Amino acid sequence: MKKTLILTALLAVSGLAQAQRTAFEPGKVWPDNKGTHLNAHGAGVLYDQGRYYLFGEHKIAGPKGNSAQVGVHCYSSKDLYNWTDEGIALAVAPAGSGSEIEQGSIIERPKVVFNKKTGKYVMWFHLELKGKGYAAARTALAVSDKATGPFRYVRSFRPGAGQWPLGFKDEWKKPAPNEASLKWWTPEWTRAVAEGLFVRRDFEPGQMARDMTIFVDDDGKAYNIHSSEENLTLHVAELTADYQGFTGRWNTIAPAGHNEAPAICKRGGKYYLITSGCTGWAPNAARSFVASSIWGPWRQLDNPATGPDADSTYHSQSTYLLPVAGRKDAFIFMADRWTPKNPIDGGYIWLPLRFEGDQPRLQWADRWNLSAFDAAKAKGGINP
Repeated sequence: MKKTLILTALLAVSGLAQAQRTAFEPGKVWPDNKGTHLNAHGAGVLYDQGRYYLFGEHKIAGPKGNSAQVGVHCYSSKDLYNWTDEGIALAVAPAGSGSEIEQGSIIERPKVVFNKKTGKYVMWFHLELKGKGYAAARTALAVSDKATGPFRYVRSFRPGAGQWPLGFKDEWKKPAPNEASLKWWTPEWTRAVAEGLFVRRDFEPGQMARDMTIFVDDDGKAYNIHSSEENLTLHVAELTADYQGFTGRWNTIAPAGHNEAPAICKRGGKYYLITSGCTGWAPNAARSFVASSIWGPWRQLDNPATGPDADSTYHSQSTYLLPVAGRKDAFIFMADRWTPKNPIDGGYIWLPLRFEGDQPRLQWADRWNLSAFDAAKAKGGINP
């Protein structure tokens, strides 16, 4: 007995013994199995063979941590509350290597999906080249034979090169008179953006791709949804059957709406999108949209957040809508609290997503667990 007590104490001190969590506590420190706060920012989740895998940006202390110094971190869990550190799934290349993902590049919002046809795990992320700020505006992919990696970097893209979006009118394919001199945010400029001002500009090299997410539909087709056109317009682009390229079929969402941080889910045959406005690292009020087809048209709804701090989405920004396995139409809203002065301190806001008709709804909770979905269903009306 004495030896057991000593061993337990040593494990607790070393961080190897952690009390099992039974609930989410948004905004609080979230320790992994080693007792270390989860280091997976701008994250996405893959559910595979009975286990959840969390992939996110690995941050370090200080402003340098706003660029990729380590890579993409992976954690696994069976219950979503308790996470096991699986290490770095995608490591940056050494500084000076010339790789597009060398140390000091910017790797953001990694999302991993499994391709049943190839048996490969495919990771997509927003990539900015080292020393170029946010000028590259590319989306990139890596592949692996295992969910936890290691992932092998493949390449980056500017989607839609030489391809017009669906429904793009012939008269929009040529520059309008004096469009280059239009003043931003005027009605004339907004109309010009909707009629392809930046689409035309980037037609040959491909469209910009910044904040992004990946969505796999019921039929197995996958889509890359990303902020484009100087973050003014969201684009949805169809991926190839192996999820490692683009078919060339794409469309715009909310032209000139100035949306980023897209997160998507499907419920009752409809597609729901939650985004944020563009205010740098500072949080703002979330936006929501609904469509009967992923190609649109998309109808803008209200701010999904309710109650105190709804105007800042509880001081956070969306990153992913997580379907809960085994629960129909149950989704978790995942968001980040960014701390650019010391990125490693960034926190996580996970809340149950509910619906009032077509309107997604969020309500703050200091502590909650998955039974919230069952309780809401039992009450009827609001359907989590």
